[in-house]
Amino acid sequence: MKCTQYYPVLMCEDVAPRAAFYIRHFGFRALFEADWYVHLQCEAEAGVNLALLQRDHATIPESKRGQTAGGLLLNLEVEDVDAVHARLSAAGLPMLLDLRSEAFGQRHFITADPGGVMIDVITPIPPSPEFAAQFDASALPG
Repeated sequence: MKCTQYYPVLMCEDVAPRAAFYIRHFGFRALFEADWYVHLQCEAEAGVNLALLQRDHATIPESKRGQTAGGLLLNLEVEDVDAVHARLSAAGLPMLLDLRSEAFGQRHFITADPGGVMIDVITPIPPSPEFAAQFDASALPG
């Protein structure tokens, strides 16, 4: 199988305000916009996409309609996590995990979107020697 694209689709109650959140705070733009579905693409990186779908839309199997995204953590890698943290903190976004550096090779913080989906904002950093040994050489950060 050749996969040509992959992106998460978050089922949510109100598509438009959720889309506005990702556009305003994370630099996405709408490629397709309907009252029941919005496809977003990162303005800085065309390969980064996210979609939002009205949770009770007819395209969802009837047994799954009405659900919302939960138990989900979106990872967004950025060039300067400190600057993004400062900007989003100033904008009043909740900080579920404050900015910190991890031995496994990340400097990150976790916030949440209006529906409660967690967003882990990350800048890769060099891992400790212990964690570096666990990486495939092609995936070693920093």
